[in-house]
Amino acid sequence: MSKKKQQTKSDNSKFTEDWLPIKGIQGGYITVPGGGILEGDQIVTGVRIEPKNIFISDSETQNMTITALRNFYNTMDYEFWLVCCDRPVDINLYKSELEIKYNEATNQQMRKLILQDLKKIDMFIGPEINAVDTEYYILFKDSAKERERIQKKIHNIIGGFASAGLNARQLTDEDVRVLLDSFFNDSKKVEFGTVMTDV
Repeated sequence: MSKKKQQTKSDNSKFTEDWLPIKGIQGGYITVPGGGILEGDQIVTGVRIEPKNIFISDSETQNMTITALRNFYNTMDYEFWLVCCDRPVDINLYKSELEIKYNEATNQQMRKLILQDLKKIDMFIGPEINAVDTEYYILFKDSAKERERIQKKIHNIIGGFASAGLNARQLTDEDVRVLLDSFFNDSKKVEFGTVMTDV
């Protein structure tokens, strides 16, 4: 196929992998072509950070968390991206779990609290309402040959967030796909025409 035909296919394609330079997803790593023959492939990976509302804590805890995060970010001497994206949530599943808890609860006060939550859920259910969880990620790029250095960066990031009282874990293949779907497929999960693993 000529270069011109390839370019036309990429420009007209509805599928992410036809125009985004991704070779594969495996082990929480996105493999992308490198800048040249000697450089080799690059890997994009990182961690997923569990959201935590620090503003319901007292002011001293808030300040400690912010200071710890500032100190941690200042130790990162490489390029990174702090990314947040919305992930659709099936609120009906949450409602079903609450209904089970309501039926199991023997304490009248507990039943009253669960019933209040069930009534709140009804405000979020409807064809035009989309419930989402906001997820946070730190991503970075490195040479595919430097697996040991990549793992060290990931452990340092997880440790840095732990020092600020936040939980983080290494990306999974599912996390990577959620990120790609969020940015390139309008948050719709599709089983065809998306980036697939090399396996």
